[in-house]
Amino acid sequence: MIEKSMNYNEFISQIKNEIKESQNNAILSVNRELLLLYWKVGRKILVNVNSADWGSKIIPKLSKELKHSFPDLKGFSERNLKYMRRLAEEYPDYSIVQQVVAQLSWSHNLVLLDRIKDKSERQWYMTKAIDNRWSRNVLVQQIESNLYERQQLVEKTSN
Repeated sequence: MIEKSMNYNEFISQIKNEIKESQNNAILSVNRELLLLYWKVGRKILVNVNSADWGSKIIPKLSKELKHSFPDLKGFSERNLKYMRRLAEEYPDYSIVQQVVAQLSWSHNLVLLDRIKDKSERQWYMTKAIDNRWSRNVLVQQIESNLYERQQLVEKTSN
């Protein structure tokens, strides 16, 4: 493909846009891998804690071991490991995690897990957050303003 010649300002603008797009793609890719890792860790905790006779102290022990083995990595606190387990509980189907859940940041997912108990409502907020590229703060605002319930009322009255 032959590109047309352009002036310097167009040239530099296009290069800057390419750099920004690549940076965004890299961030999304890392986020996706992190979410998939968290789901896999959560799944292993869920399966093994329930089937093995390890007792309730496995999460603190695992947290300590992972922090020791990976001192430069964050995210293996007891609290986060419990969230990982919960993520695996709430989304037992790995394909859903790959297709939808991993499109949102960990902090988005934590907000949804903490604030939305109903799975269909949570799915609705996920889809809206992805489609509209909501920040975590916008997601929180939409949940606090009961956007889902308001949207359901609008749909009922229009039918």
